[in-house]
Amino acid sequence: MDNHIARRRFGQNFLSDPNIINRIIGAIHPRPGENMVEIGPGLGALTTPLIDALGHLHVIEIDRDLIARLRQRHTPSELTIHEGDALAFDFGTLGATPGDLRVVGNLPYNISTPILFHLAGFAEKLRDMTFMLQKEVVMRMVAQPGTGEYGRLSVMLQYRFRMGWLFDVPPEAFRPAPKVTSSIVRLAPRSPAECTARDEVLFGKIVTAAFGQRRKTLRNTLKDYLDDADFKTLGLDPGERGERLAVARFIEIANHCAARKHGAESPSSSISG
Repeated sequence: MDNHIARRRFGQNFLSDPNIINRIIGAIHPRPGENMVEIGPGLGALTTPLIDALGHLHVIEIDRDLIARLRQRHTPSELTIHEGDALAFDFGTLGATPGDLRVVGNLPYNISTPILFHLAGFAEKLRDMTFMLQKEVVMRMVAQPGTGEYGRLSVMLQYRFRMGWLFDVPPEAFRPAPKVTSSIVRLAPRSPAECTARDEVLFGKIVTAAFGQRRKTLRNTLKDYLDDADFKTLGLDPGERGERLAVARFIEIANHCAARKHGAESPSSSISG
């Protein structure tokens, strides 16, 4: 039994169930020579079988004690260790060609959402990502409009990725056992042709505003972006709430505002919401 003590400040819960480990490796489906990075390898539950399948693996780890253990167990030809915080890591340095990099990991629950947004900035470099996250977070990621879980995280990630909820992982699969159930989720980047927001910064601001006060209507939450004429042009009910709008509708709103901002004619609406 490994005697490393999990550190709360790093959000450490170590996967220990061999059946769950095998199931996750099967879901990742690693192949020799693939370019893959694991975030937070911990005690190496996934790291060793990934190396066995790939031949070589990159990992990002912040805990120096765990880094020392990894260096004892694996040679530099098998494992490249990037010491530091995944939130500050430039994943673009690992993607030799567009769509080349695969990212996996058991993400710390306390920083999972910021990491997802950070990785979204490297979408063009990614082939796919397979993560274990708190089930509640995965439910928000894949949520559909009109549900209680649907929000900013849903819209921003669904704009950039196709996502699939694969299976759940019970607390007893970890040491120490967390107080929540986990889930495995896969994300695959959408093609550039699908990401049609003309101004993605503006798109993000509009989505953030729409969900800033969930009980308020779009007339209130988007008052800095849309007036009565805009609502009419877009065929949008000002009494609606953001949680009812599909991703495509947010794109349509953002493109309308971007066209006005840049003095261009707003493109005709061809997106149903």
